Amino acid sequence: MFEDPRRQRQLQQLTQKLGLPANAPVDWSLLDLALIHPSASEQRNYEQLEFVGDAVVRLISAEILLETYPEETVGEFAAVRSIVVSDRVLAELAIYYGIEPYLIIGPNAKGNSTGRQSWLADAFEAILGALYLSTHNMDLIRPWLDEALQKQSAKVRSDPARGNYKDALQEWTQGKYKILPKYKVSENTKSATRDKRFVAEVWLPKVGAQEASLLGKGVGRSKKSAEQAAAKAAFYSVVT
Repeated sequence: MFEDPRRQRQLQQLTQKLGLPANAPVDWSLLDLALIHPSASEQRNYEQLEFVGDAVVRLISAEILLETYPEETVGEFAAVRSIVVSDRVLAELAIYYGIEPYLIIGPNAKGNSTGRQSWLADAFEAILGALYLSTHNMDLIRPWLDEALQKQSAKVRSDPARGNYKDALQEWTQGKYKILPKYKVSENTKSATRDKRFVAEVWLPKVGAQEASLLGKGVGRSKKSAEQAAAKAAFYSVVT
């Protein structure tokens, strides 16, 4: 068992959230390491486990795609997997499984909300690396991760924009009008939540006799996420 009883209880709570049995052969020291951000310790952190976990989630995703869509092309597999293993999706999974309260982060990084998605994704991969190295197989991972990755894969395949609405909208405006959309972003000082800190508008610039038109609006915790939200609103309003 782990040396610190309090930390041990925290890690056991996390494994319960993942659906692992109480007697699962988890290497607790590795799992603890997987939850230490480099800002908390330069020498003892999750970076090496993240490297292993990246390979783990890519392999599992490949196996799930092959098992679920055996008639699909390799090109489609690669396109879907690139999104399923992206920081955005892995951070969403980290939030879904509630790992953030167990993550040890230095005070300087903790105040940087723009890095939150990256460190959540990194920590999630590190957890996968720790669980893999505990047994050197996927027994502690696939029973709880398969369903989540299957849902994400189906979601990606059903999304015509593949999650990148800015690129999809740009492709549409270039094809139809030979012009790029324009974004206007402002800070929402009245918002009480970080998720709505920025407000973005996406416009189709003036084309010939046609005046500039507002295509969509969106909000987000960062300028980029707000732009994606605006592009998504525009995509489903004028493209699909």
